[in-house]
Amino acid sequence: MRVIAGKARRTNLVTPEGKNTRPTSDRIKETLFNMLQQELYDVRFLDIFSGSGGISIEALSRGASHAVFVEKNQKAADCIRENLKRTHLEEDATVMVCDAVTALKRMEGKQETFHIVFMDPPYNQGLELEALKYLETSSLIDHSTLIIVEASLGTDMSAAVQMGYQIQKVKTYKTNEHIFLTKGERSS
Repeated sequence: MRVIAGKARRTNLVTPEGKNTRPTSDRIKETLFNMLQQELYDVRFLDIFSGSGGISIEALSRGASHAVFVEKNQKAADCIRENLKRTHLEEDATVMVCDAVTALKRMEGKQETFHIVFMDPPYNQGLELEALKYLETSSLIDHSTLIIVEASLGTDMSAAVQMGYQIQKVKTYKTNEHIFLTKGERSS
């Protein structure tokens, strides 16, 4: 795994051993960031379920002003810190070692609104819906915040729509998909 573009381009990244994390492949990461490229400059980026941090590091490398990495696995968080050192991006990053909802609660009222929220939770456990439920009334996002959920193919996002999120688009790959959401009005 490596940084694809930007100021840290071609830097190899470390990943934790074992199967507790599922790093986004370079090909999928490149496709995602090609779609986001025009929206990355000087944005605040929140990465929930960060794994080894490859997505947020790519965002920082391509121009994001700050990234918050949320990862509850200590070994994965250690990889994030190592990767930030390798890429010389540690000054632009905050690493939080705790579960997603705890991190969101800790940031409430202390952080500016995020422009982009990326989450890649363990598949088929509903963790993305827990995070979206919290964000529904949070000051951490607003109607212009782009939320991207990496999920297994066919993940049912109807609960998110009922919460008031609008699906802007879905990008499907061989084994997973990116679901692009914005905060809309809650349906009754």
